[in-house]
Amino acid sequence: MLNTASNAPIEEKRTLERALGHQIRTLRRERDLSVADLGAAAGISPGMISKIENGQISPSLASINAVARALNVPITALFTAFEESRDCSYVRRGHGVLIERSGTKVGHVYELLGAGLRGQVVVEPYLITLREDAEPYTSFRHSGIEFIYMLTGEVVYRHSGQDYHLRPGDTLLFDSGALHGPAKLIQTPMTYLSIIAYPRP
Repeated sequence: MLNTASNAPIEEKRTLERALGHQIRTLRRERDLSVADLGAAAGISPGMISKIENGQISPSLASINAVARALNVPITALFTAFEESRDCSYVRRGHGVLIERSGTKVGHVYELLGAGLRGQVVVEPYLITLREDAEPYTSFRHSGIEFIYMLTGEVVYRHSGQDYHLRPGDTLLFDSGALHGPAKLIQTPMTYLSIIAYPRP
């Protein structure tokens, strides 16, 4: 049963045993040791090492200490995966990083609302303002996907040759590898939230 409206899979709770086993396996492989090699060095049977790595048992403190010695790491190094940090980006209203476009994109003002999260996917949330002096520009193109939520004003937004008339409350989700951008500025100034997501290089 989902506990949110999202269709994203619920992250399985990481138990101490699973986190410990994952870290031991990672360190063992970094040292190019087999399960049997680590078991011999720690004085523990290969079967027991395998169960520890798979999070199937709660090893004794003596066993954990023996494994740490065999891997030549402090015992605390075996628990770093369990105590991993979760990133968060907080930006106060009006304190985002301002990026003001020039040239053919003059009048397009971007305010980056958050950054710096780790992970396999980069997410860039922008508050975009098109001022009275802004002009249409439909040649934006970049990797990933983009989500637009119209806040104020009115615009005809073009994506891959198709036009969409956006008013406050309208949304657009699209593949940002295709040419896109505001084709006709009907009511300015206008603002919209743009969230861009792409795989981390």
